[in-house]
Amino acid sequence: MSLVDSRMDGLPPFPTAWTAKRILPWLVAVAFFMESLDTTILNTAVPAVASALQVAPLSMKAVLASYTLSLAVFIPISGWMADRFGTRRVFASAIGLFTLGSLLCGLSTSIHALVACRILQGCGGAMMVPVGRLTVVRTFAKSELIGAMSFVAIPGLIGPMLGPIAGGFIVGYFHWRVIFFVNLPMGLLGLYLVHRHLPDYRGENRRPLDVVGLVLFGAGVALLSYVLEVFGEHTLSLRAMLGLLMLSVVLLAGYGIRASRTQFPLLRLALFRVRTFRAAVMGGFLSRLGIGGIPFLFPLLYQVGLGFSPIQSGLLMMPQALAAMSLKMAMPGILRRFGYRAVLISNTLILGLLVALFATIGIDTRVWLVVVQAFIFGFFTSLQYTSMNTLVYADVAEQQAGDASTIASTAQQLSISFGVAAASLVTAIFVPDRFRTTPGEMIHGVHLAFLTLGAMTVTSAIAFLGLHPEDGDAVSLHPEHVTDAPRVSEVP
Repeated sequence: MSLVDSRMDGLPPFPTAWTAKRILPWLVAVAFFMESLDTTILNTAVPAVASALQVAPLSMKAVLASYTLSLAVFIPISGWMADRFGTRRVFASAIGLFTLGSLLCGLSTSIHALVACRILQGCGGAMMVPVGRLTVVRTFAKSELIGAMSFVAIPGLIGPMLGPIAGGFIVGYFHWRVIFFVNLPMGLLGLYLVHRHLPDYRGENRRPLDVVGLVLFGAGVALLSYVLEVFGEHTLSLRAMLGLLMLSVVLLAGYGIRASRTQFPLLRLALFRVRTFRAAVMGGFLSRLGIGGIPFLFPLLYQVGLGFSPIQSGLLMMPQALAAMSLKMAMPGILRRFGYRAVLISNTLILGLLVALFATIGIDTRVWLVVVQAFIFGFFTSLQYTSMNTLVYADVAEQQAGDASTIASTAQQLSISFGVAAASLVTAIFVPDRFRTTPGEMIHGVHLAFLTLGAMTVTSAIAFLGLHPEDGDAVSLHPEHVTDAPRVSEVP
């Protein structure tokens, strides 16, 4: 069935079809806003939630990392789910799971329950945006697609910008549970609109789901994430942690063997033979390990260390998103002028230095200087994501674009999850007692964490050395194709 035929078959009868094409971009935009807002809105609430649940602020890393880890595990099956069960049913189920997870998060009374509910949220979020985008692509003609997709991408920029201040406002004037309850009206409205207006598409060539691969990959990354979470907290013996680490390596190696021998793997690892794809995904993973945990460290520095209120902390975290939005149009020109190799190597080094410079923020630092640092960091972070996200498709065949997107999205979410764990682990090493920490000790520990993460970011530039000067020239760098709307957890 052709794309045009599938659009005609998927849409409801006229005039409902005309209404659906007007409502669909708004519906997907609401889903994107919910997902992009969810992680950033929680960052500024970390100290308040930790206090309410009677845990150390550093222990909140599990709450942040579990969401992105859940996204990473379930994103690969979103396309298969849509082809098998139809976009309407899957999209409705995704919004329903996300909304239910939000409700249960708001009702949680322990950190373990909160982590479990965040995983449920991640299951819904993993299918919500990918299936929504797929529905838009199949509904609109190519001549209409750029406008529709540009509209859908706007919440991805607005959500991260509003998240920190919204979280600070809610914690300051209401209760931290309201952070999760704000998703409820949007989720219920989304379910109603899906039922009334969302087109229903199913794939013609439905490939079988790689269940064995899903179990190997999901169990492997879950165990690896768990080891990173408990490392340094003395909840498991060293022997037990090493055993779990080895088991996770065996499971992931087993998936690698499985992926090379099955016709329809969960993640098509053969794409890593493409030089530009390999550099973009692996370099992106390594660089996000350094900068992915920064949103977790900022509230600890601003609120626990410097004594700022949640609202003040949220305001100090906004400049990065503002920089990403206001300077986004300049980034394609930078890439055209200097090329991917030069931009990625130099930009990664600059980012490492900027991360290390956050270690200079102390009690006597002027607020305007903090704002300037965050704004500059936001620009270079956004340029990094723009470069890596578009380089993924530089030399990938058109029929492989879907597999490439799935791998890139999965690796991105994994790196964010591991980045939060790495930031917390490094900070815990330098904080004497994470349960009874003075402001001075927290500032000192976070400063040393910034220096360590900055060094990690600098060394990740090695991954881009294998690029050639002309690599990436084939990628269209028109603004509407630069899909860098900073992802949920990528904007502090």
